[in-house]
Amino acid sequence: MAERKKQHVPQGKNNKHSFSGKNRPGKSESPAAQEFPGESNPYQLKFQAVDDLVNASPENSPPVSSQELRKFQSGPRITIADWVKAILLKWWIAGTVCYFFIWGLSAVSINQWDHLVILGVALGGITHLITNNIFRFIAKQEGAYDRWMMFPKKSLLYLPADLIYALVLMALTIMTYNGINLQAGRAVLGVEPILFGALTTGWDLLLLGGKRLFRRMVEDAKKQSR
Repeated sequence: MAERKKQHVPQGKNNKHSFSGKNRPGKSESPAAQEFPGESNPYQLKFQAVDDLVNASPENSPPVSSQELRKFQSGPRITIADWVKAILLKWWIAGTVCYFFIWGLSAVSINQWDHLVILGVALGGITHLITNNIFRFIAKQEGAYDRWMMFPKKSLLYLPADLIYALVLMALTIMTYNGINLQAGRAVLGVEPILFGALTTGWDLLLLGGKRLFRRMVEDAKKQSR
C-alpha cells in the first residue's frame, strides 16, 4: 500500500499532465491536441484535419464541381435537366385536366363557353396551388424555376392572373383543335389527354418565351435610354 501511495502523484503544479490554465498549450494548438499536452500522438490522429472539417464554411472552402459532389451523393446517378422536369410536369398537369374535366364531364351537357371557363378555372387553380409550389419545392436554388412560371411570385393576389392565363391557354388549345379539324374537313384530331397536354404545354412555352423576349426588349430600351 505504501508503494502505491508513493507512485500516486496528485495533479498540481508539478504534474505535467495537469489541465490547469497555466500548463495548457497555447492557442495555436488545436482543441483536440490540447487534450494530450506534453504527450506524443501514438495513434497518429489528424487533429488539424478534424478542426478544418469542423470549422469549414462556404467562405474558407475551395469550390467543388457538381460532378465531384455527385460521386458522394446517394440515390440514382441519372440526373434530369430542369427544363425536362418543367415540361413533363406541365404536360402531365394539362393532361390530367383533360382527363377529369373533358372526359369526366363528357356525359354532362354543358355549353362550350361554360366548359371553357371550367377548364380555365381548373388549370389556373392547379397551376397556382400545386404546379408552382412543386417547382419551388424541387428547385435546388431559390428562383431556379421562375422562368417556367408566368407569375412566379408566391401570393394569392396572383391567383386571378393565373386563372386568366389558364383561360387563354385553354382557348388557344381548343382553337388549335378546331383549326386543324376545319382544315381537314373532318374530325382528324380527337380530344385525349396526351395530345391535349402537349398542345397546352406548347402554347404555354410559346407565351413564356414571348414574356422573356418582351422583358429583354424592355431592359435593352432602359439601358439605351441611360
